[in-house]
Amino acid sequence: MADSECVPERPVGAARQRRWREWLPLAGLTLVVLVGAGLWLAGRREAAGLLWAAATVLTLVPAAGSMLRQLWHRRFGVDVVAVLALAGALVVGEYLAGAVVALMLATGRSLETYAQHRATRDLRALLAHAPRSARRRRPGGGIEQVPLDVVAAGDRLLVGPGDVVPVDGTVEEPATLDESVVTGESRLVQRTAGERVPSGVVNAGAGFGLRATRNAAGSTYAGIVRLAEQATARKAPMVRLADRYAAAFVPFTLILAGLAGLLAGDLVRAVAVLVVATPCPLLLATPIAIVSGLSRAARRGVLVRDGGSLELLGRARTLLLDKTGTLTAGRPRAAETVTAPGGDPDEVLRLAASVEQLSPHVLAAALVRQARERGLALAEPTEVTEEPGRGVRGRVDGRVVRVGQLAEELPDWARQVSQEAERTGRSTVWISGEQGPLGVVLLEDPVRPDAPHTVRRLRRAGLTRLVMLTGDRPRTAEQVARVVGVDDVVAQCPPGEKADRVRQEARRAVTVMVGDGVNDAPALAEAHVGVAMGATGARASADVADAVLTVDRLDRLADAVEIARRARRIAVQSATVGMALAVVAMFVAAAGRLPPVAGAFLQEGIDVVVILNALRALGGGAHPDRDGSDGDVPARSDDGATGPG
Repeated sequence: MADSECVPERPVGAARQRRWREWLPLAGLTLVVLVGAGLWLAGRREAAGLLWAAATVLTLVPAAGSMLRQLWHRRFGVDVVAVLALAGALVVGEYLAGAVVALMLATGRSLETYAQHRATRDLRALLAHAPRSARRRRPGGGIEQVPLDVVAAGDRLLVGPGDVVPVDGTVEEPATLDESVVTGESRLVQRTAGERVPSGVVNAGAGFGLRATRNAAGSTYAGIVRLAEQATARKAPMVRLADRYAAAFVPFTLILAGLAGLLAGDLVRAVAVLVVATPCPLLLATPIAIVSGLSRAARRGVLVRDGGSLELLGRARTLLLDKTGTLTAGRPRAAETVTAPGGDPDEVLRLAASVEQLSPHVLAAALVRQARERGLALAEPTEVTEEPGRGVRGRVDGRVVRVGQLAEELPDWARQVSQEAERTGRSTVWISGEQGPLGVVLLEDPVRPDAPHTVRRLRRAGLTRLVMLTGDRPRTAEQVARVVGVDDVVAQCPPGEKADRVRQEARRAVTVMVGDGVNDAPALAEAHVGVAMGATGARASADVADAVLTVDRLDRLADAVEIARRARRIAVQSATVGMALAVVAMFVAAAGRLPPVAGAFLQEGIDVVVILNALRALGGGAHPDRDGSDGDVPARSDDGATGPG
């Protein structure tokens, strides 16, 4: 198989060796502490003290080096407390306490590494899944395997059984696909000839031909992989938050430890305060919760750029949504064909679809699709020309046919149809001959089936203001707004005005903007969190969006908000509870009621509890089957939007 040959599997033995190396420091320190305990019980206390002191020194040296490097770069973090606790334990001869602090730090780092690997495995799977080559049909016959970067739009490819679809394209014969890597859906999907498929999905059936519609760099999966690389390369914002907390926590710890030692005349009390102040809950537990949330969102088909974006999504109060392609399907359908008196609706539709066969416009695709669904035999057009903004002109079966807007005055029947279309919010595509209008096709862009329920879920998740932005007409926009239940609607809103509106909302609250990622890119960039919808968004907005819904379903946005709120809540909970317990223990130690050894074991227990609590963010936070919201929803083809909305 082309792709399996190009993506080398990491040997299982090498992965196991790497995991063992990650746990080796913890295992070694645990062994040293236990051997020291055995020597102590056997009466060889000096030997035990030497072992524990060695464990403390072995941990202190790299920790001090890391701290000095941070200070050199003028970064003042909470790891200062850990270094002082280790050094203080050596100075006062509390070697067991020092060894337990060293064990605590090793435990925290090992748990963090484990959590990071588990939490990011979905993102790493996306990277490992990326195709590297493709099978291309030669013009003269035969098949060649070529690097992915040489595939161009228009190339005919062969996708073998089990292969990853290398670029976006249209299938040339029926295909059975596993789209779970891109969409999160486990069920196989059947695609008919002519349907568009995104790159990254897997052929779960027989081999099929694929006509490439984009090159590799512009395809859906390339945008997803770029975001996955950025997500795995960035750390959670709580790491920086820990350093901000250090501005208050570290001076407080040093003052309390100093006062305890001076007032009691006992340096051991100062060391005991430092030991229980070692802030592993803040350093480790909170990043684990945020990164776990990233992993959970990825499994639901929502790829978030980094932990900072997830944390902001969890605090959002205002949501702005584009209409076309977000609240509506973005795939117009022909609802009705109206003809001039005495006309044949099927013949008018056949003429229009025949002319439009060569046009890439989304409305043209709707006409052609409707004609084929009705079984109409389309003719090959000649002398086809297209005038942007006006329509297409060509000759079909010797007749001149124009499709698009009408420049001349409308006859009475056409005026009535136009007024009715305005009232019902439908778009009009006029078909004319040399003698005037022959008929009109009325198009509608249906509201996504999951949109009203998703809006209700978003409100329950904590979003208090929902606004719809669209370039469409006010009447059409208001109809959609009433169906989905948003708070406000801004119609006839061009891209620049959308960006201004997002900027205004962002001044008042943490704001999320959701759009299709094409004409909405300026607005996505202005929001605290920009979310791009589906395959088009993943391709066009990788540079501006903070998150991409890799499946074209709005309910996944509600999943993402619920996951983000849960991850942030667990992160704050872990930090708050852990630090509160540490502060209580610090006062007890300052009062002389908690010796360094007991304080070290107590802090070890606090760390393990809050880190394990942070791992809860790997589960929960989304309700895929609530009220049937996770049912099948028709996927949008990558045709674009129906209008300026």
